[in-house]
Amino acid sequence: MRTLCSATLISECLIVGLVGLVAFRTTDVPPGTLWAVCGVVMVLCVLLCGFVTRPGGVAMGWALQVGLVLSGFLVPMMFFLGACFAALWWASVHFGRRVDELKAAHAERAAGA
Repeated sequence: MRTLCSATLISECLIVGLVGLVAFRTTDVPPGTLWAVCGVVMVLCVLLCGFVTRPGGVAMGWALQVGLVLSGFLVPMMFFLGACFAALWWASVHFGRRVDELKAAHAERAAGA
C-alpha cells in the first residue's frame, strides 16, 4: 500500500506546486499567503508518504483529498483534478491493501513449505 499511496501523494505535491503558479496569476490572494499554503500542503504530501501505513495515515490522506477538491474554489480546474486524485487515492488504498494481503498470504505459504 505504501508504494501506491506514496506515488499518488508525490504526484499531488507536484500538482499543488503547479496550481500555485496558476493561482498566483489568476486570483487576488496575496502571494505570501498563497505560497505559504501551497508550501505547507506540499510538505504535508511528502511527509504523509511516511505515515501512510501508520494509524490515521489513510484518514489524513482523505483529509488532504478533501482539501484538494475544495481548492477548486480558487482554481476551478481543481474540482476536476481533486476528484481525479481522490479516485487515485481510493484506488491506491484499496488495491494497495489487496497487494499487501496477497504478499502476506504468499509469505505464509512460503514459510509453511
